Amino acid sequence: MKLQGKIAVITGGNSGIGFGIAKEFEKEGAQGAIHGRNQEKLDRSQKELGASFIGIKGDVTNFTDLENLFKETSEKFGKIDILVISAGGGVGEGSLTPLDQMTEEAFDRMTDLNYKSAYFTVQKSLPYLNDGASIIFITSITSEMGAPGFSLYCAAKAALGSLVRSFSAELVGRGIRVNAISPGIIDTQALLTVGVPEEQVPHIQNMFIEKTPLGRMGKPSEIGKVATFLASNDSSFVIGEEINVDGGFMGVKQ
Repeated sequence: MKLQGKIAVITGGNSGIGFGIAKEFEKEGAQGAIHGRNQEKLDRSQKELGASFIGIKGDVTNFTDLENLFKETSEKFGKIDILVISAGGGVGEGSLTPLDQMTEEAFDRMTDLNYKSAYFTVQKSLPYLNDGASIIFITSITSEMGAPGFSLYCAAKAALGSLVRSFSAELVGRGIRVNAISPGIIDTQALLTVGVPEEQVPHIQNMFIEKTPLGRMGKPSEIGKVATFLASNDSSFVIGEEINVDGGFMGVKQ
């Protein structure tokens, strides 16, 4: 029970990687809140987690919703020890768009969700975080890749890696550690959320699997276990790091 007595907030915690993290946290004794825009998914995920977690509906691009997330969580549980920023993905038009077709409106929607919201999620959390808290960003190995049509998504995830280092320097005086997990191909609906047509998803998954030395997709629970490490005292000397959890995709060449 590495997280016994710890209070956690997980944005994007109602599905995919965020929910996988929430389940591992609950197993290790944490309590807290999951946050998401889809009420049906939120209710279903909260029910599976049980009484240790509450579900709070909201949009991370809406500052009022962010403030409500931290206020409601702290009123229920007290000060927060762990913040996981997992919300992100695609927003319809502009999610998968070549450079010469990108519009300013689509650019703003994508960066609002995948970069700006993460920045201000941390800002809005600060009055509610305990000293010594752990902040964990979910980035992506795409931050180190060039992918046609994915320039905005890749750039936004790369920007989060920069925030990890800058926020670490800024918050270390409070003992707050900021780190990131950079997943590879994980068995979720993530490709659909970034705008990949459904009929192309199996092809892209297989392409990643073929280039992954372990020869398979990762599981949300495997991201959750690394998040548990970063959230717990086991990682007390880890700060400003971005850990690839990708089955060897980026680092192991065959």
